[in-house]
Parts: sequence; structure tokens; C-alpha cells
Amino acid sequence: MSVGAGAAPLSAATIGRSSLSQQPLPWKDDALAPVISAETISFHYGKHHAAYFNALAGLVKDTPMADASLEEIILAVAGDPSKKAIFNNAAQAWNHTFYWASLTPDKTAPEGKLLAAIERDFGSVDALKAELIKVTTGQFGSGWGWLVSDAGTLKVVSTAAADVPFTQGMKPLLTVDVWEHAYYLDYQNRRPDYVKALVNDHLDWRFAAANYA
Repeated sequence: MSVGAGAAPLSAATIGRSSLSQQPLPWKDDALAPVISAETISFHYGKHHAAYFNALAGLVKDTPMADASLEEIILAVAGDPSKKAIFNNAAQAWNHTFYWASLTPDKTAPEGKLLAAIERDFGSVDALKAELIKVTTGQFGSGWGWLVSDAGTLKVVSTAAADVPFTQGMKPLLTVDVWEHAYYLDYQNRRPDYVKALVNDHLDWRFAAANYA
């Protein structure tokens, strides 16, 4: 049974003005196995991700931010030390929502305008994947690896902790989570194995293309 079953799943169309409520996963909780096990999903989505939404709800209750989107909250409080707890929980709620939508049980490949942009900026899809694996694996400590569009140019970047590229003017296209809770039950300290398997087999290039468009 899918975690969060019973409501509409995430899609590219739902990213942009994200709800302050946790949305259902776009696939069943065992759909990415063996790369990501159902046990990891149950903890990652059911506990870690849910906790960010629960904490954020308490932090913005009875404030104007209670009616804002995750994106609006993140942009409003980014860089404000007095609002760090709000930023961390809102950004982590958003990052994880985007991460789930970046993944798919199906094998997909870049096409169309996105493929042309990848070949222009990286030379080939394989070169992009190699760069994404390198940068994501090399993120020191907890964080994220991203494919982004920066003023029309595709780049691979990493961010630490809860940071998200759109606070720096970059448009995220897809992401890979490298907080330890994303992979430790399945891979222990073998972060590179997790990143390689995810990048090679389970990134949703249709989602990336929709964001790029």
C-alpha cells in the first residue's frame, strides 16, 4: 500500500505553489526497491518529511505565513537568523516534496529541449550524470545535489542542510537527497553506491523537462 494513499499524487503541475500539508507520494512505497527500500521510505517520508510539516505548522500558526505557500515562506525568511527554524522546516518540507517528484520507478531519459540543453552545457547525458554523481556524492555532510537552470544555463550544484537553489535565483529541475536518513538503512556509509543507483535508474527526466519548460 502506498504511503499517503487516498489523495492526488504529486506531479510537475503541483510544484510551484506548494501546500503547507504533506502530499502523498507519487508511487508506492516499495516502487523504488531495491535501490530505495520500502523501509527507508516509511522512515524518510513517514517520519522525517512529516516532522518538517508538523514543526512548520506550529511555527507559523496564527501568523500571516499560515496562508502562504512553502515557496513564499522560504523566500520571506531566507537569510534572517531570527527565522532560521521556520526556514529550515519550510525548506526541508519543500526539498523533500521536490525529491519525491524527481524520482520514478520507470526508466526515463531526457528528450526534446531538455536533451538539447544538456548536450549544449554538458556535452552528453552521460557527462551530466557523471557530474551529478560527483557533486552530489561530494557534498560534505547533510545536503542535496541538484540539476538547475541558472539564467538559462544548466548546472549541477550542491547545497548544505536545508538550503535550496531558488533562494539564489536558480531554478531547480531535479534533486538527490544525501542526508543520511535518505540511504543509511539500505547502504550504511556507501553514499556513492546510493547516488549512482538513483541517478542511473530512477531520476524522472519527464519531471526535469516539465520544470525546464
